Amino acid sequence: MNRKERVERAIAHQETDVVPWQIYLTIPQAHAVCRAAGCSENELDDWLGNHLFFVEPLAANAWVEVKPGYWRDEFGVVWNRTVDPDIGIVSYYPLRGADLAECSFPDPQSSERWEHFEAQLERRGDRYVVCSIGFSLFERAWTLYGMEPLLVDMIERPAFVEALLDRICDYNVQLVQRACQYDIDAVYFGDDWGQQRGLIMGPRLWRHFLRPRLERMYGAAREAGKRVFIHSCGDVDELFPQLIEIGVDVFNPFQPEVMDIYAVKKQFGGQLTFLGGMSVQQVLPFGTPEQVVAEAHRLMEEIGHGGGYIIAPSHSIPRDVPLENVLVFIRAVRDEQ
Repeated sequence: MNRKERVERAIAHQETDVVPWQIYLTIPQAHAVCRAAGCSENELDDWLGNHLFFVEPLAANAWVEVKPGYWRDEFGVVWNRTVDPDIGIVSYYPLRGADLAECSFPDPQSSERWEHFEAQLERRGDRYVVCSIGFSLFERAWTLYGMEPLLVDMIERPAFVEALLDRICDYNVQLVQRACQYDIDAVYFGDDWGQQRGLIMGPRLWRHFLRPRLERMYGAAREAGKRVFIHSCGDVDELFPQLIEIGVDVFNPFQPEVMDIYAVKKQFGGQLTFLGGMSVQQVLPFGTPEQVVAEAHRLMEEIGHGGGYIIAPSHSIPRDVPLENVLVFIRAVRDEQ
């Protein structure tokens, strides 16, 4: 059974020979693992044996360093990466007021974008190919406008928020429709809605502003015969019935600190596949190597039983996790099943 077949069976809720895995690492942790493994960064994914191959519909020059450590994305948002080199902190919001005329979107059909996308696919091997739509809706909106203004305007200027989200949705649908013309298996939508307790905007505003547009974006992938992956950090399991209704196949990151992942698998495991589950807030940073291995085995045996699971850390493993714990986790999922 190759890696793609293994993932396909897991998403179909069928047993696999071993539980598929995906090891996410932050840039500093990836450097540490490469040094320990004696491999280059280009060789790291093969060394890990990861099952998913992520591609993004971004032009090669989509990110521009405007000053040391500060990067501007293709929407005009500037990110301070002097502390966090992976994502960073927004230092400039291009939408300065409730006026969409101030905000220009990139061209979703640009030839440079899709030539780069096609070139990425040449490195897929036998992996399951996932097209990643980064900050897909709520996150795209607040990175353009600011978190606090966006939440306030959901109450004070709802028509503006509707218009902004519609524009983002239209853009993403074009990306998805074009990406699905290539040989991909799924589309992955990133959009954090949760806090450690509950939804950032609350369930009523989520249903009103986000659900109909999410359904449209997910529908574009499903109409093309592709699976739908979503990523939302935080306490969002109250949304699982609705996410199932609007076509989600795979949920990530499946955080044990904000939901009982073993109970969630029993309740929703016949309808959702879960990607994640290994704690980056407790077990990996603070557990002993023996505790890390024990939890990895429990996840694979209990949540992996019957399919519907891809084991992974509950987010990219940060720099403060002891390297020994990272390496024993990798060995547990890669070599000891």
